Amino acid sequence: MNTEVDKLKTAFSKNLISRRKFLSSSAILAAAGYGLGNNGRTVSAQGARQLAVNALNHMTISVSDPAASLEWYQGLFGLPIAARQANTTVLQVGEGPQFIAIGGGSSDNPRITHYCFQMDGFDDSEVIEILEEHGVANSGTSNAMESRIRQRGADFGGAPGGTPELYFGDPDGIVVQIQDSTYCGGAGEAGEACYDAVVPAPTEGLIKLREFNHFTLFVEDQSRAVQFYQNLFGFQIDTYQGAMPVLRVGEGREFIALAQVPPLAGRIHHASLNVDNFDVDELFSILEGYGLEVLGEGGSASGPLQAYVTIRGPDRGGAPGGTPELYLTDPDGILLQLQDMSYCGGAGYYGEECGTVGNPTGRN
Repeated sequence: MNTEVDKLKTAFSKNLISRRKFLSSSAILAAAGYGLGNNGRTVSAQGARQLAVNALNHMTISVSDPAASLEWYQGLFGLPIAARQANTTVLQVGEGPQFIAIGGGSSDNPRITHYCFQMDGFDDSEVIEILEEHGVANSGTSNAMESRIRQRGADFGGAPGGTPELYFGDPDGIVVQIQDSTYCGGAGEAGEACYDAVVPAPTEGLIKLREFNHFTLFVEDQSRAVQFYQNLFGFQIDTYQGAMPVLRVGEGREFIALAQVPPLAGRIHHASLNVDNFDVDELFSILEGYGLEVLGEGGSASGPLQAYVTIRGPDRGGAPGGTPELYLTDPDGILLQLQDMSYCGGAGYYGEECGTVGNPTGRN
């Protein structure tokens, strides 16, 4: 038994030290099956290198009427246009680089098509190699456990020589994109050129979105999904919502949640974004005035343009009196969640109590 390794692992499992400190203790971790690979990349217990993604970057939605959706999102949230990728419109969230992309073609299957992580020093060739070490084949597609690279050229708002964009399918076929931390959906080799050409929204909007908070994924086998994401990215679990683990992304508030729902596996169920001064009654009033049907507490959306709140109690990791979580659907029924800036998926009235993860109340 290695006493130092055991102490370090125990402290990490109890959230007494951050993942960064845990992984920085390379000499000790080598004895536990962890180490550092080339270029300082961390290595999992299985010997495969890990990808140090540090934040959520964007989501792309497929909609039935792109022009109507653009008007709706800008009218409610006041999101400026940061870039265009041919007919796809990139709407900046907060100060960027985060964004919501509205696909340009009309779809008979509206949904969140994929979500994206960002990382420092993105190198598409190296990321492909690391994905292969985790069993994700470089096949030229983004089906389950396969990856592809799209070179987005100038005709699609990319660099003249192409902006590499990397996609892969997780074990359930959910499409994940990985890009550089500067990626904003625009031109440039890293897709970083956006801000000189930002077009303000026609109005300021009624609710200001500050940042993405999380995505909830429906998976067939929760244990398999957790193992995959932890092995590939080193995500730690610092809280649970009932049986659903919250896997922390980076050292702030952001996370992904993996819900075992076999009949609906392979779906991004909803995206959550943070707002200032979260107040359920005030938000309901705004949403109702914007034409949404307010279903109140304990409801569940059955179609587009509806809003409701659920109260997450202690049995699902919430506050003793309940943690309010507000949901709404867009014109196509795509489900969004709005929470306070302090929300990290945990206990407390605002869901702000999550354990020691660097700075759990996050980015400013």
